[in-house]
Amino acid sequence: MNRKSVSRAVDIGVVLLALVVPRFSQAQTPAPSQQQQPPAKQKPAVPPNNPQNAAPNAPTPATPAPSLEDLGFTPQQMQANPKLQATLDRRTEMLKIHQRLGLITAAPMIADLITGPMAKAKGKNGQTITEPTSANVDLHAALGSATAGLYFSTAYFAIFAPKIAGEKKHGAIRVHEALAFIHGPGMILTPILGSMAFRQEQDGEKVHGIASAHGTVAITTAIAYGAAIVAVSWPIHLEFWEKK
Repeated sequence: MNRKSVSRAVDIGVVLLALVVPRFSQAQTPAPSQQQQPPAKQKPAVPPNNPQNAAPNAPTPATPAPSLEDLGFTPQQMQANPKLQATLDRRTEMLKIHQRLGLITAAPMIADLITGPMAKAKGKNGQTITEPTSANVDLHAALGSATAGLYFSTAYFAIFAPKIAGEKKHGAIRVHEALAFIHGPGMILTPILGSMAFRQEQDGEKVHGIASAHGTVAITTAIAYGAAIVAVSWPIHLEFWEKK
């Protein structure tokens, strides 16, 4: 092969190499969208909630409410007590009946006080007593019997209501119970004295002795009973009854 042929072959090779190399470089170069983007700048991490890092005017976070355990209650104390709840329900129901019967009892008691003077004899010793009439005496006795029956029924629901251990009685309740030591014996003595007075009158005698205290005992009993109702119904607060 002569020099001219070699030179021509070299020229052809250079041309082919010039055509092939640009295409190969384009195939290896990634597209603009596929080129790796520079990493984005990361935001600084928010520091934990620290009063020293908080802004001056930032609101103070609310303090969570303490739980029952934080207040000193044990899990056993927080559990429901069905037996205690049943006792409370029964006591509440019996005391409600006690209150209702107590108010109902006041009606025949007042009527009995009104009819009392009508049943009082006005005769003298040795004189046949024709007053009061049998109707007045019977009405007075009937009202007295109704009052006594309702009274002791009322007392039953208060006395036999279930007691709660550790229960503290407040001023009005203590006054109410203290007055029971007055109207309680009075309700026992009043019908007894009334029966004695009635027998003396039936025998033609003037009422004398302890039987003559029938009216006084009845009035005292009624006043104490009314005060006991007012003590638990009226908004009275007697602080000196409270233990400091």
